[in-house]
Amino acid sequence: MAPRQQRNDRDERDSEFVDKLVHINRVAKVVKGGRRFGFAALVVVGDQKGRVGFGHGKAREVPEAIRKASEAAKRDMIFVPLRDGRTLHHDVKGRHGAGKVVLRAAPPGTGIIAGGPMRAVFETVGMSDVVAKSIGTSNPYNMVRATFDALKRQMHPRDIATQRGLKFATLQARRRDLVGSED
Repeated sequence: MAPRQQRNDRDERDSEFVDKLVHINRVAKVVKGGRRFGFAALVVVGDQKGRVGFGHGKAREVPEAIRKASEAAKRDMIFVPLRDGRTLHHDVKGRHGAGKVVLRAAPPGTGIIAGGPMRAVFETVGMSDVVAKSIGTSNPYNMVRATFDALKRQMHPRDIATQRGLKFATLQARRRDLVGSED
């Protein structure tokens, strides 16, 4: 494959992803001539169809740090099963360090009710209805990692049915019976 063709393929693949800048950290190193600044960027990348990843990049300039973080995010993506392409299948908790998050499925029209770093993750994964609460630290790195921990625990009902040795339709019928009895 010619180098130009490879570049075009890469551009097409990258264009399907939406990236959100979550946080930029500026650090200073004091040297003889003054201060040298460095930047660290936290970026979340997703295709808005269930695939999402996050990355961390460091560089002397902000754009270079963002580019490095975006590439790292695209290398390490996960798939999140979505119900009706808009919300979670079940409520789930996630944790990383002192960061704890609780994610809850929501009815249509609820929107994304979540704080800054978690909101970026939900927008890039393609969720439109979710309620989330961050408990503990407000550190964006730990909040994003805790959110990803929760999303990794999300299971599709088909997987749960096979684990239990049931048919998917039986599991769905039980769910409809439970939802119908709450009204």
